[in-house]
Amino acid sequence: MTDDLGFIHRFVPAEDSGSGETLIVLHGTGGDENDLIGIGKAVAPGAAILSPRGNVLENGAPRFFRRLAEGIFDPKEVRSRAEELARFIRAAVITYRLDPARVFALGYSNGANVASTVMLVEPGILQSAILFRPMLVYEPTEKNDLSGSAVFISAGRMDPIVPTASVERLAELFESAHAEVTLKWQLVGHNLVPSEVSEAADWLALHRTRV
Repeated sequence: MTDDLGFIHRFVPAEDSGSGETLIVLHGTGGDENDLIGIGKAVAPGAAILSPRGNVLENGAPRFFRRLAEGIFDPKEVRSRAEELARFIRAAVITYRLDPARVFALGYSNGANVASTVMLVEPGILQSAILFRPMLVYEPTEKNDLSGSAVFISAGRMDPIVPTASVERLAELFESAHAEVTLKWQLVGHNLVPSEVSEAADWLALHRTRV
């Protein structure tokens, strides 16, 4: 664990020296840089794992951006935090000698939301993303082109936190930016289940070969 580059984070070198891939894993509210390492390894075997801890605290719980109330956010702050994370990723690419063309993301809840925002406002930083329980938290005014990028969205039909309409609007935004979108609805709430982790691994195995 280190706190340089602007975020406390963990970097796990690639187990497969020939992989050249890096998976950025982004935790949910109250998580930290250790939470998603195991899931990251299961989803992207052999890849390097980069796991930052959110810089914002909500009643002591780390997050990547603050919320004004449940489901209510400050758009300027969300964008600023996404840009902050993008700077961290750029710096990490240099520090850890990563291939910038083979950087993917996996985020859960708040981590998924910051990952989606990075993709929408900083195209090219993340080649593709796996978003578990995301919602639309920021809608950019500019229309960036995400051709060649892909997004896997795994949402819960019984999620008490994330409105269905918000998930569908997020998918529409990515599609309008020409990203390839896979939206999977799970018969669960906000919690993750093993089957969707396996689905995400299969999806990434297919899409990582296209980069």
